[in-house]
Amino acid sequence: MKSNQNFNFNCPLPLDKYPRILLAHGGGGKLMRQLIDRMFLPTFSPVNQIEHDSTILNLNHNKIAFTADSYVVNPLFFPGGNIGSMAVYGTVNDLAMSGATPLYLSLSFILEEGLEIATLWEIIKSIKEASEVSQVKIVTGDTKVVEKGKGDGIFINTSGVGVIHHNLEINSYAIEDKDAIIISGDIGRHGIAIMAQREGLEFETTIESDCASLAQPVLDLLNAGVEIHCLRDLTRGGLASALNEIALSANLEMTIEQKLITIPEQVKGACEILGFDPLYIANEGRFVTFIPQKDIAKTLSILKTYHQDASVIGSVKKSSQGLVIMKSSIGGSRIVDMLSGEQLPRIC
Repeated sequence: MKSNQNFNFNCPLPLDKYPRILLAHGGGGKLMRQLIDRMFLPTFSPVNQIEHDSTILNLNHNKIAFTADSYVVNPLFFPGGNIGSMAVYGTVNDLAMSGATPLYLSLSFILEEGLEIATLWEIIKSIKEASEVSQVKIVTGDTKVVEKGKGDGIFINTSGVGVIHHNLEINSYAIEDKDAIIISGDIGRHGIAIMAQREGLEFETTIESDCASLAQPVLDLLNAGVEIHCLRDLTRGGLASALNEIALSANLEMTIEQKLITIPEQVKGACEILGFDPLYIANEGRFVTFIPQKDIAKTLSILKTYHQDASVIGSVKKSSQGLVIMKSSIGGSRIVDMLSGEQLPRIC
């Protein structure tokens, strides 16, 4: 990543005078102006420097992807990322799942009174870095401050805009009989990284979140001519929920093989201790794609340049009902159902 040489990594606000967020930082007065003028505007360099209630974008495209998301992770910082980098990558990844090239993001903060300015600055720096990695621009945003006890530090709301250069229909209804199901890497690290940090769990080595941008791998597949039928990132509810959502929406029967799904040993161990099923653990840098058999070799060749654990994990057939079946490592089979309840709260 090429960093912006003009970007000042020293906090631009006087921490000795205002070390924490005050209600006045959201009140429309001088403190709010300081927050915007000294911290947000110089950091994100919006495409339209004219301050106004909206920004103007010239897209010149017939097909545009648009998404919105909110981020409420606890804790705010975790191995491999924080709420700021996750907000950028999560929004970019949602656009990528349509095969779009991400271009612009909006960024809105709900700050809790008492949040340390130094903490906010660390989050803003990570947003800057993640946006550079993802090659997107922060073009507009908003800031609100709520009373202490009503916010949990910081919430982030985003919207994203991207353009689509291909003519494919990438969704669950485009999946065809005998399509291969390919996963882009190992699973389970994000959710376990969050839980370990939250609960103070220690392992032999630190489990890091897989938080990353998925835009470039998807664009590489498209540029190589891979006939992508469907894409889905494996966030809340993990692999199992993503497959079930697709199967139920388009009446598909999916068969996956347990031995073909890579789960890091430490993630397996943590799940056994905590009573979790890794198939339902959230990820922030993994996706599944459904493609015709003819494109398997090409797809794996591309995805393995990003992660060696990319693999074909199963296949699809048309059915009268949506169903996900997993063949176990010992030869049995079981139905993989939708997650009931919330396995890991506040993870994205």
